[in-house]
Amino acid sequence: MKIGFFTDSFRPYTSGVVRSIELFSREFTARGHEVFIFGPDYPLLHCPREEKVFRFISIPAPTMPDFALPIPISVNLGPTIRRIGLDIIHVHSPFLLGRLGARAARRHKLPLVFTFHTLYDQYVHYLPLAENASRRLVRNISRDFCNYCQLVVTPSQLVENYLRRIGVQVPIKTIPTGVDLNEFVTADPRWLKETYQIGPSEIILLFVGRLGKEKNVTFLLSSFAEVIKTIPEAHLVMVGKGPLENHLRRKSQELGLADKVTFTGMLPRHKVVHCYAGADLFVFPSVTETQGLVIGEAKTQGLPVVAIKAFGAAEMVHHLDDGLLTDPSINSFTEAILKLLLDKELYQKMSKRALNNAALCSSSYFAEQALAAYHHLIEA
Repeated sequence: MKIGFFTDSFRPYTSGVVRSIELFSREFTARGHEVFIFGPDYPLLHCPREEKVFRFISIPAPTMPDFALPIPISVNLGPTIRRIGLDIIHVHSPFLLGRLGARAARRHKLPLVFTFHTLYDQYVHYLPLAENASRRLVRNISRDFCNYCQLVVTPSQLVENYLRRIGVQVPIKTIPTGVDLNEFVTADPRWLKETYQIGPSEIILLFVGRLGKEKNVTFLLSSFAEVIKTIPEAHLVMVGKGPLENHLRRKSQELGLADKVTFTGMLPRHKVVHCYAGADLFVFPSVTETQGLVIGEAKTQGLPVVAIKAFGAAEMVHHLDDGLLTDPSINSFTEAILKLLLDKELYQKMSKRALNNAALCSSSYFAEQALAAYHHLIEA
């Protein structure tokens, strides 16, 4: 099978969407299928040429300089699709290249699949427009685009329910991305503390993700300021970068936490894996995740998870089994962290369950589900 992925983000940019595309591409390729990526170029990063990756001229996003906006125009697209002989088009955005992919699917009479990766209406603060009006507009665009496709894939059941509520009527199938379990076999639990000179007796709370408003990271820092009052040996490690990084650094200093919070910035993938292995607890305050891939990754290292009960996180964390789900208040989040760290028996129980449950998050298993859905559409 020859599969065309159209996406508005791809490496070297890092995000859950990019991670999903990489994992599914790897799994499909391992099964003898071919995946062709149609994505943005990153003019400031000088992307290397890659086989089966077609990049579109792009410009830096005005409000997110590390993100590129691909220009969805190419006179070579039609001939390229015919030369490749695509069997199906799978788009990963309802904008720009996603719309280009949708038009190409119709023109070439190919099945069209769309993965609804992101709660787009929760990201309108990056648009230079009124937020309420932007939120309604983005919601309507998402609904109409979904209804243009033959199949919509969601990473969680809660997202499927959300799409039904806003008026999506086409078939929807929930297929999470999952985790490549083999990637974590060589994780080094010593790397994190040795690299960042964190004391051997310190208890590490780990966050992995974009340092942006939508990830609720200021909330996390406020909660950690309360945790440290009861557990002074706690240490927060934040892996990632984003527009709030400087604000978070200043706030940690204002709260007297400068030596208790480590900002690693963006790390290569293998070093992120080491961070999971070196941590004690995974903390995830985001309320906008469609699946929370990082939660599954944390479980591979036996990390119990404290997360706000919202969308993807609510399905990735099994409450009272491998972690705790809280309401979106600082008190509730803080109490859950303290409960896990102060009750050693509970912590050990949830750590073992997290490790066991990680096997249920295999990207291999979910790739098989995606391929079955493709075959059904192609044969219809």
